[in-house]
Amino acid sequence: MAPAIDPRTGGRGTKVAIIGAGAVGSAVTYASMIQGVARHYAMFDINESRVKAEALDIAQGSQFAPVSTVEGSSDIAVIKDSDVVVITAGAKQKPGQSRLELAGATIDIMKSIVPKAVEQAPDAIYLMVANPVDVVTYAGWKLSGLSDGRFFGSGTVLDSSRLRYLIALACGVAPQNVHAYIAGEHGDSEIPLWSSAMVGAVPLLQWGQTVDGKLLDDGVREAIHHDVVRSAYNIIEGKGVTNYAIGISVASILGSIVRDEHRVLPVSSYLEDWLGISDVCMSVPSIVGRAGVGPRLVPVVTPREYDGLRRSADSIRDVARQFGF
Repeated sequence: MAPAIDPRTGGRGTKVAIIGAGAVGSAVTYASMIQGVARHYAMFDINESRVKAEALDIAQGSQFAPVSTVEGSSDIAVIKDSDVVVITAGAKQKPGQSRLELAGATIDIMKSIVPKAVEQAPDAIYLMVANPVDVVTYAGWKLSGLSDGRFFGSGTVLDSSRLRYLIALACGVAPQNVHAYIAGEHGDSEIPLWSSAMVGAVPLLQWGQTVDGKLLDDGVREAIHHDVVRSAYNIIEGKGVTNYAIGISVASILGSIVRDEHRVLPVSSYLEDWLGISDVCMSVPSIVGRAGVGPRLVPVVTPREYDGLRRSADSIRDVARQFGF
């Protein structure tokens, strides 16, 4: 796959900046480089030795991927004139720390990072990955002064991938043949949209038995949803961080932006009267392309799903309000 070239870059090739060179930021850069998303990658982190080492480690494997360059710096000027900026930098959740406490610490980081980033790359599309992503996306968007289509979060793209993976295992099909979305918060209040889920051409709610002979009923679906919600906790308990799957999923979002693919992705963006939900950033199926987030699609939902989405929005909004956003 050839690196994408946008004529608006003057033929220099697309530049993607990654703010934060931790496990997630490095995985995003690595996955994007392998997929040939961009021609140039610029990594920024305040830890100079870490960011330069991560960039060098990735760059030295570039012979085996589509042609690209990778650089790392502790000077934010490295992201200058980027076409897309990915923000992975944020506070690391400590044992016993609440979601509210994590949100406050990460928002404080955004107050420093976002204005400086926009100054260096004023025409970029901004993709927030730092958690809690919905609240931080809303705060970051407000701090940026950009249009709501140009500043959005990775949302439940990974959650939806986890959901499709588990449905595929249960049904004995490839994950690529499962079409199902998690909407709402990227977190405990997220909602699986079972009523619109499909396996191939078959509505999920009409699917027969699973591979182990069980009916795909409410109990089995609830167990799948529970495993989706618990996935990150289980991985963190085992290895301390989740990074590979989020790296691949963010690279996929970047590909849709850079190549203007207009893919339908459940990213977290500002909603205004979406099923009556307003003034909050949360995930709904949306068309993503070179201009950022386009139309937010409105699927058919059941009353139970609708109520869950409203509660999820209220939960996100309540946290944002506590920090003045």
